[in-house]
Amino acid sequence: MSTIVDETAAPDADTDRMREVLEYYWDQEWTDGLPVVPVTESYLRRFLDTVDRDPDEVLFTMPHLNRSLTVRTAAINAGLAGCRPEYFPVILAAWEAIAQEPHPVRGIWQSTTGTAPFLVVNGPVRTEIGLNSRGNIFGSGFRANATIGRAIRLACINVFGLHPHKLDQATQATPAKYSACIGENEEQSPWPPLHVDYGFDAADSVVTAYVIRSVMHIEARHTSVPEQLALDFADSVRRTGALIHEYTSALLVLTPEHADVFASAGWSKDDLRRYVFDHAVRSRDELAAVGKDALSHKSRWRLSAQHPDATPDTASGSAEPDTVPVLSHPTSIQVVVAGADNAGVSAVVEVFTLNPPRENPYSYAQVGARR
Repeated sequence: MSTIVDETAAPDADTDRMREVLEYYWDQEWTDGLPVVPVTESYLRRFLDTVDRDPDEVLFTMPHLNRSLTVRTAAINAGLAGCRPEYFPVILAAWEAIAQEPHPVRGIWQSTTGTAPFLVVNGPVRTEIGLNSRGNIFGSGFRANATIGRAIRLACINVFGLHPHKLDQATQATPAKYSACIGENEEQSPWPPLHVDYGFDAADSVVTAYVIRSVMHIEARHTSVPEQLALDFADSVRRTGALIHEYTSALLVLTPEHADVFASAGWSKDDLRRYVFDHAVRSRDELAAVGKDALSHKSRWRLSAQHPDATPDTASGSAEPDTVPVLSHPTSIQVVVAGADNAGVSAVVEVFTLNPPRENPYSYAQVGARR
C-alpha cells in the first residue's frame, strides 16, 4: 500500500477533487466504510518523525497470511484514520503489545466469533494527547480515542486483508471493530493503575492490548454493599453465553463510584478479583440445561456431555464435580477504573484469552520504549 495523492496539487484541491480522492480510496477497499484522510508522503513523514524507528521495521506478522505490518504501514493507516502525528508513539506501542498477544497470530481476528482489538492506555500520555478516560469512554467525541483505535482496525483491513465477507468471517461482530481505545481514569481511582500492577512506574505511559468479544453494560445504582456489587459482576461474568471454552476471562471497567464502594470497605483489586473468582461458578445441571456440561476432545470448546466428541471438563475430577468454575484463576479478572463518577454504571469487557491461559495472559508495551 502506498500514498496516492499528488501532494503538489493537494493544497489547491477543491471539494470535488477531494471527493474523487475519497472515492478512489473506497474503490481500493482501503477504508472501514467511513471516509478516511488522504495521506501524502510529506504528511506520512510527520508521523514517522515522532519515533526513532526504521520505517521498514516489522512490528507484527500474521504467518498464516504471509503478511507483515511495518512502522511505515502502521503510520499510513494512522494517517488514514485521522490521527494527529503525536498519537503515533501510542499506536506503535499498541502494535508492540498486540504482537505479544497470541490470538491474532492464530487467526482469531478472522473468527466467526467476531473479536476485536481493545486498548487501555495509562500514564501521562493520556493528558498529553487528550485521550478520554472520564465519561462516554466507549462512545464518540474524542479524537484520540476514536482514531487510535481506528488506526489498528484500518491496518487490519489494509495490511492483513481482513475485509468482511472475505478473510474476516465474523458472523455478527461488534461495534468495537470500528475503534476501541480508552484511557484509565487514574486520577479518580482509589487503587494503583493497571500499568503499575504490571510493574511499571506510575510516570510511565503504557498501552495494554486485549482481544475482546463484547462490552456488557452493568447497571448497579442500588447498593453500597461491596459483596452485593461484586456478585452483580460475578453473575455477568459467569453467564452461560460467555462460555465458549472451558474458562472465560473478563476486564472489569469500574466507574469511580463503584471503585469507591469497594475501596471504602477496605477491598483491594486483588480482593475483588478473588471474590469474583470464588463466585463465578455454575452448577453442572445449569450447564447441562444449555448443553455446555462437557468439552470437545478436539477443540476444548464447551458442548453437551451427550456429544460423541465430549470429554469431561477439569471440574469433573475435582472435590466438587457438580460446581463448575468459569474462571481458571483470579488473574482471569483484570480491573481498571474509567468513566465519570455520576452514576453506578460499569462494564464487563469479555476478553478472549488462551485456554488454559498463560501465567500472564495480558499484553502491554511502554510508549516510547524500544523492544
